[in-house]
Amino acid sequence: MGSTVLSLRIDGELLDRLRQHAARRGMSVQDYVVRTLVRDDFDERFKAAVDETEKFYGADPCHVDPGDRVTQRGSAP
Repeated sequence: MGSTVLSLRIDGELLDRLRQHAARRGMSVQDYVVRTLVRDDFDERFKAAVDETEKFYGADPCHVDPGDRVTQRGSAP
C-alpha cells in the first residue's frame, strides 16, 4: 500500500491543541492525526458491520433469549 500527501490548512489554535495531544502520547502531529483518522474509520466500519448483523438476525444478538441458542452435541450447557 502506497502513501499520498494530504495538505491541510488549519487554525493555529487547533494546531496547538493537536501538538499538545500528540506530545502527551509521544507522537508527531502527523502520526497523531493519521492514527485518529484510522481509529474513526474503524469505528464507522465496525458500527456498519454491527448494523448489518442486526438486520440479518432481526434483533440485537447480545439480547437473544439463551433458550433459543443452538448448542453443539456433546458440549456442556
